[in-house]
Amino acid sequence: MRRVPVETPGQDVSYEVAVGDGALDGLAAFLEEHHAGRRIAAIGDAEALRHHGDRLRDALPERTPVFAVPSGEASKTRAEKARLEDELLSRRLGRDTVLVGFGGGVVTDLAGFVAATYLRGVPFVAVPTTLLAAVDASVGGKTGINTPHGKNLVGAIRQPAAVFADTRFLETLPEPEFLNGVAEALKMAATSDPGLFRGMETEIGALRAREPGLLTRLIAAAVRIKAAVVSADERESGQREVLNFGHTIGHGLENASGYRLAHGAAVAVGMIAESRMALRAEYLRPAAEDRLHSLIDSLGLPVRAPDGVERGPVLAALRSDKKARGGEPRFVVLEDIGRVRDRDEQGRPAYSFPLPAEVVDAGLGAIGL
Repeated sequence: MRRVPVETPGQDVSYEVAVGDGALDGLAAFLEEHHAGRRIAAIGDAEALRHHGDRLRDALPERTPVFAVPSGEASKTRAEKARLEDELLSRRLGRDTVLVGFGGGVVTDLAGFVAATYLRGVPFVAVPTTLLAAVDASVGGKTGINTPHGKNLVGAIRQPAAVFADTRFLETLPEPEFLNGVAEALKMAATSDPGLFRGMETEIGALRAREPGLLTRLIAAAVRIKAAVVSADERESGQREVLNFGHTIGHGLENASGYRLAHGAAVAVGMIAESRMALRAEYLRPAAEDRLHSLIDSLGLPVRAPDGVERGPVLAALRSDKKARGGEPRFVVLEDIGRVRDRDEQGRPAYSFPLPAEVVDAGLGAIGL
């Protein structure tokens, strides 16, 4: 078992991420120690509940209501959030409620957003059941829902009270869902930790075999990277933009596919495009781009846009990206494995940048668009 502290100095908030086989076993003691006497409610992904619902219920007080959310990105909507809020209100759950989110990135984002706004805010505990949620969505406090205009455009910052990342849940993940999380961990390594990147290169077989000890180390390393970034920039006013490498193009691909393309797959293809853009803009060496491309491919992640996704809708989605300014998209620029550009032309701190149209074209061309 590993425990990773997360601090957000601006709000004087700190919490702990417990990682490892059996991490869920600590939930009951945490609730008793920190939230004794409060009512508990849980929001769970329907598929995760099918596989692991008994373990969750064993960790919660008797008669805790558990509200199921249909699996998939299509559930991350205003309508589903309203339904969950009405369920909570109909049971007269008050401000003494603690909300537990049990599932992948969709449920983590959705449940966290409900917790941020329900009765103006109630405590939230994240229990990620996917690798993606463990390394990314459950840490840092970003919550939100999708709209027809783009992904995660409505949301709030709501730090969890604790995170319990139990690697036992990862045993039942379908391969595409497991690879979603691998892509996010790889993104953190590529931008922030050359040692973690080398470790992923040398342990591809163990990673794809889901060796529990390796997964614990990988999740803990990714959480430490994200925790450091969040501590420095909770509200994405600067350094936190680093975590969006691969996401600007990736979110455009997701939107253009009608969210049929899985998030991790989209980020993997987005990293291919955005590393080619960095190469074309002469910030990245060919050898570094080759290493990233090779690792993405070796891990079984896609390297090209899927059939049916067209260039025009992707470009349109880029203009609605959260980092865009005046409709002009901005990108995280990779300079080497483990390092991104962090200064503008005047030497001021900056973490996302507009790039010329021909550079963006080169990135889209690298993924077949």
